[in-house]
Amino acid sequence: MTKNFTYQTKVYYEDTDSGGVVYYANYLKFIERARTEMIYQQLKLKHFDLKNQYNLIFLVKEIRAKYIKSAKFEDNLKVVTKILKKTAVRLVLDQKIFNNNKLLFSSEVELATVKSDGSIQKIPKNILAKI
Repeated sequence: MTKNFTYQTKVYYEDTDSGGVVYYANYLKFIERARTEMIYQQLKLKHFDLKNQYNLIFLVKEIRAKYIKSAKFEDNLKVVTKILKKTAVRLVLDQKIFNNNKLLFSSEVELATVKSDGSIQKIPKNILAKI
């Protein structure tokens, strides 16, 4: 499998509640952004291109998440993504969020691939080879 992909982000005020703690749903946004950046950098394509050129859309089929410790306003976060399994129609990813090398959030995300109409779509072999 591929090496780990790392995405860096900062916690902005809009990510937090009134106490300066990251709202729980925003961890899902952080890992979504990391997956998107991984696709941009590894495939050298954008979601728009995948849809228009290959009729390929990645959907989250299942996610298991564990909240370990809170991130706070102005923390610098590192999201590490590792591909655990890949098939022609599915990817399973391990995604973790760290602050100063301390684990804050851990998840396993299963992605399915579909066409614009929602039917199953295989990942073209040339794209699968890059993943």
